[in-house]
Amino acid sequence: MARRQPGRFDAKSFLTRVGTGRSLSPYRKKQVIFAQGASADAVFYIERGQVKLTVVSDRGKSAVVAMLGRGDFFGEGCLAGQPVRMATASAMTDVTVVRIERQAMIGLLHEGSLFSERFMAHLLARNVRFEEDLVDQLFNSSEKRLARVLLLLARFGKEGKTEPVIPKISQEVLAEMVGTTRPRISGFMNKFRKLGFIEYNGGLHIHSSLLNVLLHG
Repeated sequence: MARRQPGRFDAKSFLTRVGTGRSLSPYRKKQVIFAQGASADAVFYIERGQVKLTVVSDRGKSAVVAMLGRGDFFGEGCLAGQPVRMATASAMTDVTVVRIERQAMIGLLHEGSLFSERFMAHLLARNVRFEEDLVDQLFNSSEKRLARVLLLLARFGKEGKTEPVIPKISQEVLAEMVGTTRPRISGFMNKFRKLGFIEYNGGLHIHSSLLNVLLHG
């Protein structure tokens, strides 16, 4: 029998199977999945919807550090010995997540080569994203950073996963992600709309032409 190719591994089917240490849970929009400072005892996989990770400093300043969608893992810090959560995970939309207890996750990584490859690909992609975020903050203008955030939210560049219509997101949240003020975000969004890069029609529609801001802006 021919061996299945790693790229065709169906993580959703694999993870949503009933098994020890795994559970499927729905969360309503704005509901907290886990809070910053809570015990880090499980990894999560997004089966449906979008999740944001927010960090609050000792002085009370908050920042959105990640926006995740279907097929993404989060909370994997517990595998590296992280005792408590470094961020709060909350649902941006109605979501369904698979909760995998730490020991069960370790067992899955040891016993399933295809799953291990899928999870390693996730970790590598996340690392690349962190590096890109750092370069973005250091060298790009606020306008380019906003364009990149919107394209990431629409998942452009992820084969078969593009979501040109993204859930309603406030300009305050976008400002936290970009690292600028809400009035500047408002100005950029109006500019993008007038240029036809985005449109509001039952949601925020992101057009691939927004890439022009990154390439030529």
